[in-house]
Amino acid sequence: MSPQVSHGTFVIDRVFHACPAHVFSAWASADAKAKWFNGPDGWELLERKLDFRPGGEERAVGRFPSGAVSKFHSRFYDIVPDTRIIYAYDMYVSDTKISVSLSTVDFRNENGGTRMIYTEQMAILDPQGSLASREEGTVWLFGNLEAALAAQTQK
Repeated sequence: MSPQVSHGTFVIDRVFHACPAHVFSAWASADAKAKWFNGPDGWELLERKLDFRPGGEERAVGRFPSGAVSKFHSRFYDIVPDTRIIYAYDMYVSDTKISVSLSTVDFRNENGGTRMIYTEQMAILDPQGSLASREEGTVWLFGNLEAALAAQTQK
């Protein structure tokens, strides 16, 4: 861990063609979240846990083809069904804590769909954890979320 800490914030504002209840449930249900909250091609899931309630925790641990292990460990602080989720999480690469973040997800009804506004405030503890790469990865995850929601509506 670097002795220097840097800070950053990013916001992703995205509209989904699904009602707030469906978008919210993609975060709240372990089965639904497993369809979109994953690593890139070649990433192997080692552990997944979701206890979706205030005070509950989430873990996602996986291994990249390089052998590096990513660890996402979060705690939920505020949950308002179909409206808001606030959680904090630590991110590790192998045994190095690279960042600590506070994330807020707002769900707003918009023309029969959902405007989801995601805000992440990040303390970067190691050079492996840049703000730009985190934002890029989160945008990619939300692309996965959009595909999972589209697949669900086609059923």
